[in-house]
Amino acid sequence: MVATVIWSQESLDDIDAIAEYISRDSPYHAQRVVEALFDLGERIGEQPLIGRIVPELGNERVRERFLYSYRVLYEVGERRIEVLAVIHGRRLLESMGERFD
Repeated sequence: MVATVIWSQESLDDIDAIAEYISRDSPYHAQRVVEALFDLGERIGEQPLIGRIVPELGNERVRERFLYSYRVLYEVGERRIEVLAVIHGRRLLESMGERFD
């Protein structure tokens, strides 16, 4: 069974910020990255446990997948997956602690 993928408002804001940053150099590539992120979200719904447990959190329900230099963090529920954040791989999670409490 494919789980429903819900994008949190924060994760959508993250994607907007990523697209805005990339579009400064290339609107085309910004659009491609956004499309790839949403495609990855759909694949997460098909196999949510394939992502690794986020090492900084150690919670087996919070996992991540990688796309280019971005981390897509999500929480696995009974029948739905919630995408919590889309962040650059070099960004520290400590700066986003309130999202993962």
